[in-house]
Amino acid sequence: MRQIKTPKHVSPQASWQPYALTTVAVTACAVAGAAAVNPDSTWYRGLEKPRWQPPSWAFGAVWTPLYASIAWAGGRALHRARGDDRRGLAAGVGANLALNAAWNWMFFGCRSPKAGLLGTLALDVSNAELIRRTTRIDRTAGRSLLPYAAWCAFATALNASIVRRNPA
Repeated sequence: MRQIKTPKHVSPQASWQPYALTTVAVTACAVAGAAAVNPDSTWYRGLEKPRWQPPSWAFGAVWTPLYASIAWAGGRALHRARGDDRRGLAAGVGANLALNAAWNWMFFGCRSPKAGLLGTLALDVSNAELIRRTTRIDRTAGRSLLPYAAWCAFATALNASIVRRNPA
């Protein structure tokens, strides 16, 4: 695995810009996704869920540091990447965040656990690609995305269990 070297002469102003960009993108993702979520809706409360589903408050408690890690890892890797690697990483982060927000709309907005499962499976594939691409640029940034991928894999298992319990 090749590591991309950061040029030695990078302006101080340029060093914070990738972090600002990823922070804005992650915040937009969180806001867009949250707009669809209503865990108190009659529809959602009526779904049969597994006993191992975390309580509603746990999702915010987990997503806050995960979103922070995505912004940090993306900013760090974008700061180090150049040329095609930078463009590819920026596109990968954007696609990943779009899939992240889309899951909420697929599951809650469409009131469809099956659509949500398709969305979370696509997000899992995107996570693997984002980790691969990020790690190629910066191993530390890539490793910091592992908890995000693990939580999304857990969410996929949870979503699949809800689909099995609610076949209609």
